[in-house]
Amino acid sequence: MYEKFYGLTSRPFTMLPDPYFLYWGRTHSLAYSMLEYGILNEAGFTVITGEIGSGKTTLLRQLLHSIDDRVTVGLVSNTMMGQGTLLEWILLSLNQPFDHAKYVGLLRQFQEFLISEYERGRHTVLMIDEAQNLDLSALEELRMLSNINTDGAQLLQVILVGQPQLRVMLQRPELVQFAQRIASDFHLGPLAADEAVQYIHHRVALAGAKENLFSREAAQTIANASSGIPRIINAVCDAALVYGFALHAKKITINIVQEVLGDRDKFGLVPLRHGAPPRLVKQPNHGSKK
Repeated sequence: MYEKFYGLTSRPFTMLPDPYFLYWGRTHSLAYSMLEYGILNEAGFTVITGEIGSGKTTLLRQLLHSIDDRVTVGLVSNTMMGQGTLLEWILLSLNQPFDHAKYVGLLRQFQEFLISEYERGRHTVLMIDEAQNLDLSALEELRMLSNINTDGAQLLQVILVGQPQLRVMLQRPELVQFAQRIASDFHLGPLAADEAVQYIHHRVALAGAKENLFSREAAQTIANASSGIPRIINAVCDAALVYGFALHAKKITINIVQEVLGDRDKFGLVPLRHGAPPRLVKQPNHGSKK
């Protein structure tokens, strides 16, 4: 809609988890390092948690793009399973056909698959997104599946990615044995105020802009209103570009952003702000992920 007007080759602020636009803020770099550490060291369990819209799935997609081709990966995104058992969804994610046999038969098939991959010089990684939806029995089942090993080798690695509820759940006394298996974990925080401003300019540049489309004041206002949550930043910035296009404004100013925020608060299904937004604390720059 507004791409040609602003000289863009694509929309810079879509809601899709696109690794191409990934901005390496401090906590995103640390979270990704923990994911890489878990893979390289064949950790039994790696857990990444974070607020809704903080960029967890984007990091997971980046990992999928960069993972060694000697690793067999299964991704389970539908954790509200309804029909089918967890093991069935795991086999499906690994492209393993099954005939809805009894659990013992499925378990045997899964075990034979893991051993076969190991004998071929491969190891298997299971990634579960939105893992906060798993119940206690499913987490215990994952722990038991991680016990499948041969010659002292870890045949299955599990990466759990979820909202803060997952972190709370894993601290429950009933899951102490599970928690002891977690070798790598990190809680993904929001972007700092200066990072949020850089995030906006970063995505606009990757979308083909020759100059910053958002004024410094406009970007700072979005940073504060969003509390540093990338998904909210995307929503506000995308709307601001639509408003700017309608007004034939070559640059997104603070007035345009304030109009977007005001309209979202008045007419949006879910208001972005409840009263004055919290100001973000500027964090020191520790470098970015290369």
